[in-house]
Amino acid sequence: MMRSKTTAIFMAILAAALYGISAPVSKLLLVEIPPTLMASLLYLGAGFGMLAMNILRGFRKKELIEAKITSKEMPYIIGMVILDIVAPVCLMIGLNMTTAANASLLNNFEIVATSLIALFIFKEAIGRRMWIAISLITLSSIILSFEDLSSFSFSMGSIFVILACLCWGFENNCTRMLSLKDPLQIVAVKGFGSGVGSLIIALLLKQYSTNFLYLSIALLLGFVTYGLGICFYINAQRELGAARTSAYYAVAPFIGVLLSIIIFGQQITTSFIMALIIMIAGAYFAAVEHHRHSHVHEERTHEHRHNHSDSHHTHGHDYKIDHEHSHIHTHEKTEHIHIHTPDMHHAHSH
Repeated sequence: MMRSKTTAIFMAILAAALYGISAPVSKLLLVEIPPTLMASLLYLGAGFGMLAMNILRGFRKKELIEAKITSKEMPYIIGMVILDIVAPVCLMIGLNMTTAANASLLNNFEIVATSLIALFIFKEAIGRRMWIAISLITLSSIILSFEDLSSFSFSMGSIFVILACLCWGFENNCTRMLSLKDPLQIVAVKGFGSGVGSLIIALLLKQYSTNFLYLSIALLLGFVTYGLGICFYINAQRELGAARTSAYYAVAPFIGVLLSIIIFGQQITTSFIMALIIMIAGAYFAAVEHHRHSHVHEERTHEHRHNHSDSHHTHGHDYKIDHEHSHIHTHEKTEHIHIHTPDMHHAHSH
């Protein structure tokens, strides 16, 4: 259990690292590519990249160990794509009506929104230490984006920025509900759906670019940062749930700032050091959280990638199998005690 949690934490931080890379590199590309078109290219790059990986996987003709998306997941797929289109639009409207500093501060609400939505709507368990971690990480993010207190004001623009954070909060939870399915398929659908939606908006806004080199780099950047990054993010959500993954994912701005220091020669500020110390404290509380109590698993039938080395997959096979695989299986009703995270097998109430 602890090994799988450690792996999931590593994947969440790796996803954050890849996303953190996208900001400073995108800034270089924005010289030739308009913002909305840039967002579209990042998503389309992820979609094309994952589609290519799916095709290559088919040529290898290896046993599929991931569960395919079915019609049952369509509500979450549709929700994920629509929210990924609406959120950037709300953010752009907000940016046009408020200052960049104001929007940057309010953007940190995404972590809180994801956690509250996970708790109250999706009934995800969040303990005391995790709330401390979320609070410290949110505070750290606010300090990192803080420029001038006098620049902060609440206006209609602020409301649109908060709406964007709420959309991303719901999107994170929709993605979590899909986390047992094949990440390559999820990211391909997400990439093409959100990418085409953003492209339509870019065309309506008459945001074009004919610089083939920059367009190609943007697509490649999307594959690496959004494509591979979201795959790692989904794998982390399988084990950690939406709130915890979001908390670890919050290290992305720090990676972005560090890269900006290297690429653009920005100075290391006192606020960055303060924020980093608070972020480390928050990460500590998130890492040492141990959720353990007697809980009941009701009988459930579903399909996902699994092995038989844990106490949840005790079903038998007509043949010997000692590796990860995917098929429809039934969990019998059972009650036991062990340390666990709010993965899809532990969505019980408290």
